Amino acid sequence: MQKRQAELSVLIPPNSAKGLSKSHRARSVGIGRAHAKAILLGEHAVVYGAPALALPIPQLTATASVGWSPHSPDGPHDMSLTMTGSASRPMVTQASESLRRLTAEFRASMGVTDRLHLDMVIDCAIPPGRGLGSSAACARAVVLALADLFDREISQSTAFDLVQTAENVTHGRASGVDAMAVGASVPLLFRAGGAQELAVGCEGLFIIADSGVVGRTKDAVELLREGFLRHPGSQERFVRRASVLTEEARHAFADGRPEELGSRLTDYHELLRTAGLSIDRIDTLVEAARTAGALGAKMTGGGMGGCMIALTRSWQASEVTRKLHEAGAVQTWVLPLRRLAGHAP
Repeated sequence: MQKRQAELSVLIPPNSAKGLSKSHRARSVGIGRAHAKAILLGEHAVVYGAPALALPIPQLTATASVGWSPHSPDGPHDMSLTMTGSASRPMVTQASESLRRLTAEFRASMGVTDRLHLDMVIDCAIPPGRGLGSSAACARAVVLALADLFDREISQSTAFDLVQTAENVTHGRASGVDAMAVGASVPLLFRAGGAQELAVGCEGLFIIADSGVVGRTKDAVELLREGFLRHPGSQERFVRRASVLTEEARHAFADGRPEELGSRLTDYHELLRTAGLSIDRIDTLVEAARTAGALGAKMTGGGMGGCMIALTRSWQASEVTRKLHEAGAVQTWVLPLRRLAGHAP
């Protein structure tokens, strides 16, 4: 369970403890945290049974604070939300349906019967709509904050299920990759509905670049599905090719073959681009990274906007980053491979 920190002044404890069970009176605010993620390979194909590789991005975080409010719970809403953080995220002052559903499911599964208005504050540095798991990270942070507030022990599987509740409301049918990756401390291999630690044997850096264009995951999913329906056999070919590339990348990642890993990234981008899931801005960033010396690059996430990810040797990172910004990247983040191997939650 996340360690509770100092209470925030914007979260007001109730004027009276009336209606609160005795075990709840000592705690007036709960804190929870999660982080961003990036899909290395396997996006889209993972929902058709192919493997996928995901990386935690520990420097991009979401922190949720949940406290009691003196407002009456008898109104139309039993919770309020203030969301801040990323420069590209507008101020939000009303809780989304996904967070309302998550909170209701938490109360039911954890046996919380107290009818109190909850005030949520989410500080999220993860830009929304970029394929970096912003919604899943916020949901996980809220789950952990609620567990902290209500003094409930929560298993990883229960946390995952609750985050999936929110993700399914937000995205329709979520694969589950985001819900697990935003709480992972190491890179993960997803296969057949399960996840395991991904071995890291490579040296170098991943550079993630934000195109500044909001991704359209639902549109991308529908575009791919319609293409499969129009062209018999295309789904099987897409999934087979994606599976081969992801497996080859997994072994290269573990065995310390960065050049091969980079090539697989580029090959996977071509697979997604051919399927119509990339955009010109992303393609331009991919080409800029490769021209600057990156070992490979691809779009990451749902597509039709969002971010790209490039693999580069450490001594080339500065030049690759500079070229990405010159090509239109609005911001970049660097993930050292050694840090990924030893990142603590």
